[in-house]
Amino acid sequence: MFNKILIANRGEIACRVIKTARKMGIATVAVYSDADRDALHVEMADEAVHIGPPPAAESYLVMDKILAAIKDTGADAVHPGYGFLSENTNFAEALKEAGIAFIGPNPHAIAAMGDKIESKKLAAEAGVSTVPGYMGVIADEDEAVKIASDIGYPVMIKASAGGGGKGMRIAYNDDEARDGFTSATNEAVSSFGDDRVFVEKFIEDPRHIEIQVLGDKHGNVIYLGERECSIQRRHQKVIEEAPSPFLDEDMRKAMGEQAVALSQAVDYDSAGTVEMIVDPQGGFYFLEMNTRLQVEHPVTELITGVDLVEQMIRSAAGEPLNLTQEDIELTGWAVESRVYAEDPLRNFLPSIGRITKYALPDDVDGVRIDTGIYEGAEISMFYDPMIAKLCTHAPTRDEAIARMRLALDEYYIRGISHNISFLSAVMAHPRFQEGRLSTNFIAEEYPDGFEGGALSNQARDLLIGVAALTHELERDRNQTVTGRLPGAQPDANNEWVVGMDGESHGARVEVARLGWDIMLDGRFLNIQTDWKPGDPLLKGLMNNEPFTVTVEPTSSGRVLTHDGVAKTVTVYSTAVAAYAALMPEKIPPDTSKMLLCPMPGLVVSIAVEEGDEVFPGQALAVVEAMKMENILRAEKQAVVTKIAAEPGDSLAVDQVIMEFE
Repeated sequence: MFNKILIANRGEIACRVIKTARKMGIATVAVYSDADRDALHVEMADEAVHIGPPPAAESYLVMDKILAAIKDTGADAVHPGYGFLSENTNFAEALKEAGIAFIGPNPHAIAAMGDKIESKKLAAEAGVSTVPGYMGVIADEDEAVKIASDIGYPVMIKASAGGGGKGMRIAYNDDEARDGFTSATNEAVSSFGDDRVFVEKFIEDPRHIEIQVLGDKHGNVIYLGERECSIQRRHQKVIEEAPSPFLDEDMRKAMGEQAVALSQAVDYDSAGTVEMIVDPQGGFYFLEMNTRLQVEHPVTELITGVDLVEQMIRSAAGEPLNLTQEDIELTGWAVESRVYAEDPLRNFLPSIGRITKYALPDDVDGVRIDTGIYEGAEISMFYDPMIAKLCTHAPTRDEAIARMRLALDEYYIRGISHNISFLSAVMAHPRFQEGRLSTNFIAEEYPDGFEGGALSNQARDLLIGVAALTHELERDRNQTVTGRLPGAQPDANNEWVVGMDGESHGARVEVARLGWDIMLDGRFLNIQTDWKPGDPLLKGLMNNEPFTVTVEPTSSGRVLTHDGVAKTVTVYSTAVAAYAALMPEKIPPDTSKMLLCPMPGLVVSIAVEEGDEVFPGQALAVVEAMKMENILRAEKQAVVTKIAAEPGDSLAVDQVIMEFE
């Protein structure tokens, strides 16, 4: 077994590998860029080596720096995590030549299956069902348009060395194929150092289902069930679960055996994933094979009890698999939510900055959190915006979803925007709860973008009751502050008017045997909690059902968040409420004639000049943030009067790029 493992990665996956290595008694080495000097994975590892500036192309993607760190620390094995060098054949070969174990598949398997073009050719030769497409290298935009037109729209333009949603575009016409080829190529170079892209038919309304495989260096390969990964946005997975609500045992067996056969064809000897798209009729097609550990591997671990990282380490050390196909049993249901630093109310634009407050959900059975973040950590513009992977496990799918909803409410993050509100909305969505999924779920259910979740009547009552109760508790605390005259009593009583969404609700708070009884517009609520003024999370029971509400004071009330929905509430006495209703509404400034930068990012290009007339849908500028290019388009016909930014500028959120008339 190995003595010391270097993790050639960062963030939550580096922390994940360190945990298993520590459990196995193996020392670890972290590598870090300038931006990650104070990162959690650096603190957790036994040793740490600085490898360069923040851009991945100057640090985490530079093989010579990783190899030097290996030599300097005496590591005898390397775990690449995912992304970066994890599917780089040259890196695996360089380690082999240096006598360093690569905790991943052999270079031949990486070369055969890691390249999206070559893997499809190999799969087709092996008789595996594949998606129709053009597997050759595409020279330029014109050729991309011709190929896409010949295949028939819609098509998928995809980076050959891609993964994680980078370098992928769907095109429904020639213009989109032209723009998509350019953006996919640019992202492929930025993220993978490889500009090759290919085009394939885009199967509409599909599910994305993947099979986890595990092999060793003795010819043994098994599959560990499947993961449903259909909830995606811009081809980036958002929510995953295992098993899939769509598969039955026969289909699971057929897909698993095909994945094993494909793996055996390339002598696969580590953890890997065979990804497939599944049409509504149950037909499945090979999409690609990821020759590495997947981001969503925790859900498989939760339902099988198998530590995939440990199995990778043992396989790389030459040990035979200690599991057979008959040993694999799927127990219960697991769901994973990817918590990202992004603003779902602003079209999921990335958010960067310092995390000022960070509290994880309760550490209870059935809840797992993989994260590389801590309070005070910095979310950088240079890397993937993932904050954590929140997973829940329960006997049934319904119970796993219910546990996830409660855990999302308990996750407290401040300082940057995050997508917890969106994750909660998906969990509460009837279609998701019924398991009627496809990769089009987000586009179909939120066609105009995410505008916030909706509260059930029960949740609305809860927030109104919590508003009245927190106000009452704060008033009670204020009565006992030092300096109050003995016997002095406030003029107010426990009758309150709670304002929310433009409506007013009468609420009376009374001390009860268990907690507080609240009479709300003729309805009765009993709330039990040990919340104290100043605590950001109020946890308790409402009518004996557990809940969590985030409580944040404002100048005129408080913001309450529950089930992913944030509501600004006011609480007044009946007399003050009458005056508050007469206050004028503040009108926000007009920015309709400006193009504002929607996220912190780098201006890649400006497509127009001052004096140009632009039309709806026309590309105006490209801004890059967190390795993704974002094309900003005109919303209406106008004339450009001023351009306030130029390529190479680093812009803040809402900074003006150009103005119109």
